Amino acid sequence: MSMQKNRRWMVAAIETASKSTVQMPWERGARRAAMIARREAAAASNAAPKAPRALAAR
Repeated sequence: MSMQKNRRWMVAAIETASKSTVQMPWERGARRAAMIARREAAAASNAAPKAPRALAAR
């Protein structure tokens, strides 16, 4: 006869997570669109060509 493990903590964690109303940044909507716009703006500013740097004399 095998004994099953009692996973009350997992049941409680899943139940609590299902009741959560916290909005995550990757969820659909205006917040996600703003996050994507910030990321694309940062990528565009980093992609701008930089002036060549002078090599140090050895």
